[in-house]
Amino acid sequence: MENKNLNALNKFEIEDIIKNAIKEDLGAYGDITSKYIFNQDDFSESCIVCKEKEGAVLCGIDVAKFIFEEIDAKVKFIKLKNDGDYLSMGEKICEIKGSTLSILKSERVSLNFIQHLSGIATITGKFAEISSKYGVKITETRKTIPNLRILEKYAVRCGGGYNHRFGLFDGILIKDNHIAAAEGVSKAISMLRNKIPHTLKIEVEVKTQGELLEAIESKADIIMLDNMGFEEMKKSVRIIREKLNEQCKIEASGNVRLDILEEICKTGVDLISSGAITNSAKAVDFSLELEG
Repeated sequence: MENKNLNALNKFEIEDIIKNAIKEDLGAYGDITSKYIFNQDDFSESCIVCKEKEGAVLCGIDVAKFIFEEIDAKVKFIKLKNDGDYLSMGEKICEIKGSTLSILKSERVSLNFIQHLSGIATITGKFAEISSKYGVKITETRKTIPNLRILEKYAVRCGGGYNHRFGLFDGILIKDNHIAAAEGVSKAISMLRNKIPHTLKIEVEVKTQGELLEAIESKADIIMLDNMGFEEMKKSVRIIREKLNEQCKIEASGNVRLDILEEICKTGVDLISSGAITNSAKAVDFSLELEG
């Protein structure tokens, strides 16, 4: 699967995540089981293998490489696959050679990242395979595990998806509580337009036809149709196109599932955001196996 939307991770961006994960597992005393069995100069060769029967989209191999480097720079980590590659059951993604102790110290932490991130990439790939036929982009939401957002959003890209705003700081999205507190969509948009830089776009979440009309009249840049049925969504898309043409992007969100994804795509929206691709992704089965 070719993924032109994939941007590689830099180690410095996730260094704290890696160090904290290693500290969580090794604590102050290290691997007390392995260090009483093996010496530091004991040598092993190993590999990490995909064990998922239905196959998977790989994500996290570079994270694993960074973990091995952090624990022992002398370990040789040879990548056989890259993030974004589709894997069949039994395929090796890397070969690892070095200190047996170092390999065993790195094993669980590396696998935890690979399994979790590949799970996100794999389910995103299933969503993107359907949506791409309609020219619709799949994005995630902010429903991510605290402190892992940068990795989970990277995993979405590995699966062929696109990223929504990273956090509250880099994009404007007027949601239901903003609307309630501001006493209406129009008032919320008006307050923002008077204060924000001209370079920022305004997205607003609407649940009703009344809110939709307010968003259109206020010329929102992006309108999110939240938890609407298919027919209401189609009607809303038609109204937006009639009033604002293509200058307004249309996003669908709320209870987005794989079994109804195609019907949502057929409504004519530009984007579909799903919390499920990050917060409900099933981990992919991988194992580290010592050879000989």
